[in-house]
Amino acid sequence: MECKIRHWKIEDAEDLAEALNNQKILDNLRDGIPFPYTVEDAKEYITTILNADKEAIYAFAITADDKAIGSIGVFRQVNIHSKTAEIGYYIGEPYWGKGFGATALKQTCDYIFQNTDIIRIFAEPFAYNISSCRILEKCGFEYEGTLRKNAIKNGIILDMKMYSIIKEKAV
Repeated sequence: MECKIRHWKIEDAEDLAEALNNQKILDNLRDGIPFPYTVEDAKEYITTILNADKEAIYAFAITADDKAIGSIGVFRQVNIHSKTAEIGYYIGEPYWGKGFGATALKQTCDYIFQNTDIIRIFAEPFAYNISSCRILEKCGFEYEGTLRKNAIKNGIILDMKMYSIIKEKAV
């Protein structure tokens, strides 16, 4: 299976709902995503992304043989951090451990560094999410430190890790 990133299409809604309707995935994402996650939720998300500010939000479907199996997004920061962006991603559980996360992350960082003026991309996975940390490290992100007691997820106070990649190091 070939993994590629591409812009979202409204036709991806069923695949997105299938991938994201999984509590194991939601446990590693920020709050605000409904569960169960429906096709209507997916259509609303895709429509929002397609209408978003193209200079601030770069969101892509992660695909395997053109089927949407996950999502990856880069979100430009503001003010003095305007050349910095946060990245977040997930892959549907049937596709875990097959290299799709690293492939999509590399493709996305390459796209951002080649097509925008962003010079730093960072990620903040939960400290317990070893798989995500490994993906980041495999793609050249450097561990910058632990953000102690930085989040509350499912009623539990959690540490997060800070990773980043700088444009000069990625090229």
